[in-house]
Amino acid sequence: MKENFVEELKWRGMLHDIMPGTEEQLTKEKTAGYIGFDPTADSLHIGNLVQIMTLVHFQRAGHKPIALVGGATGMVGDPSGKSAERNLLSEDILRHNQECVKKQLEKFIDFSSSANSAEMVNNYDWFKGISFLEFIRDVGKHITVNYMMGKDSVQKRLESGLSFTEFSYQIVQGYDFYWLYKNKGVRLQMGGSDQWGNIVTGTELIRRKDGGEAFAITTPLIKKADGTKFGKTEQGNVWLDPKKTSPYKFYQYWLNASDEDAANFIKIFTQRSKEEIEALIADHATAPHLRQLQSALAKDITSRVHSAADAESAIKASSILFGNSVTEDLVSLDSDTFAAVFEGVPQITVTKSAFDACASVTDLLSETTQGKIFPSKGEARKMITGGGVSINKQKVENAASKPSFGLLQNRFLLAQKGKKNYFLIEITD
Repeated sequence: MKENFVEELKWRGMLHDIMPGTEEQLTKEKTAGYIGFDPTADSLHIGNLVQIMTLVHFQRAGHKPIALVGGATGMVGDPSGKSAERNLLSEDILRHNQECVKKQLEKFIDFSSSANSAEMVNNYDWFKGISFLEFIRDVGKHITVNYMMGKDSVQKRLESGLSFTEFSYQIVQGYDFYWLYKNKGVRLQMGGSDQWGNIVTGTELIRRKDGGEAFAITTPLIKKADGTKFGKTEQGNVWLDPKKTSPYKFYQYWLNASDEDAANFIKIFTQRSKEEIEALIADHATAPHLRQLQSALAKDITSRVHSAADAESAIKASSILFGNSVTEDLVSLDSDTFAAVFEGVPQITVTKSAFDACASVTDLLSETTQGKIFPSKGEARKMITGGGVSINKQKVENAASKPSFGLLQNRFLLAQKGKKNYFLIEITD
């Protein structure tokens, strides 16, 4: 059964603005609709996931999604939501970025030859042959300066300064919509709520230049309940590319969501049904400490952005510091995940000769590590005897035994003191 696209967006909290007549158009016939993606990086980030999921639901509702990569507009720069003009990129870099973006979109959207298969277009392909004089004669004359000045994206930048390049962006994006309307039969443009002004400029251009009718839908800009910016960490954006954000860190971002955010995010970023989500939220409410909602959210999104295997690996890695993992889980980590898991764990360096000279585990955890784990041999011995010390997730039974543990990644030992205190001992040459 196909989704009702607008109703789906509504209950998921993904509908912000909708132009009159849009819902009737989508109910009446299969419709081609597009969303633009910025190609100024070689990866999308989780801020783009709202628009990706919009296209997913659009396609599931039986409509034809078009992903526009702004090769031309990427050379210009959209002032919407920006406080300064962006750096401009070469065509070669933009083409490379376009291919990277398409590979990421293919994990969500069907680009095959099916009846409502998605299509990717690059606006550089139609702008590269248009001269400046031709553009202002055939397009610019249809949109007044007064109309353009009325847009919030322009008003907000007037005091700090807005270049003519950026000022012209809305009419350039408007022409994208017009070109797709004429050449691809596109009747709908979708985007974030900060794009409303640019989108309606397109519908206005279609009306004035061709006497046609086009439609618009925007989604809300996602904010976290604590007021911090969605999709940002101390290290910056959370990327979809595993080389930029490891699957483990990606998984952790969602796992660490607050209860309020998780209840919101699971509607927006997964394809789970309303009944499934309501049941999950109800189960979570009975035992919030188990974080069932966050776990389901993190596993679902990590599986789709990366893979099911990456999600399982991230789950195992997460249990090393925060759950009941075993030595096998620790040994199975690849080098990138290992580095990500222990990034914030205190690290102590011990030379191989000093390590080999250790007479006992007690010496290793006190004297050899210069008191950074235990300040004295007596304290180390006492906690080991009480069963409170593990090395590589194996409980140390005998305080007097000589260290004979296998090295992780051929150079590390993981010491655990009590339930939550970890130390990474690096054995160097």
